[in-house]
Amino acid sequence: MTISLFAQPYDITATGFYFETAEDYAQKANALRNAHGDPVEEFEIQFIDGEAIDAALARSIDLDQCNFADFLERVARWDEFEKTQMIIALGECGYDFDPTAAPSEYDIDIYQTETMRELAEQFVDEGCFGEMPEHLQSCIDFDAIARDLAVDYAEITIAGERYIYACR
Repeated sequence: MTISLFAQPYDITATGFYFETAEDYAQKANALRNAHGDPVEEFEIQFIDGEAIDAALARSIDLDQCNFADFLERVARWDEFEKTQMIIALGECGYDFDPTAAPSEYDIDIYQTETMRELAEQFVDEGCFGEMPEHLQSCIDFDAIARDLAVDYAEITIAGERYIYACR
């Protein structure tokens, strides 16, 4: 699906325009004049249409006139998990958008699970707490582990998908 953006001029005597590429934006922005015939230079960039994950990414990077071209390039190149990494890194962990950085460069742990309890069960299954003899597995208090995990991990929903993450 293509992404549709809108350039809303800060000049109230000018009319904005829709665009899908940086080239399209440049062509339309250069041709735009206000009611007095003067060129329009400053725009608010608005996300209009696209995938829900792309809308969430646009919000997390604070889409604007300076970064929309990088946004469009990254959206076309990144897969859904990379977009999720960036959304969490920028929106939740406090990182700044660096168009030269790969999403994997941010130090974040992400798990696609519904609840902290599911994450606790996953960690026990993976042996994160050491080997657990089979006869003791029924004694594990997953709710207590989940409460402990909630100290370092947080939950988020992005484009309808639930994730649990930790900023490192």
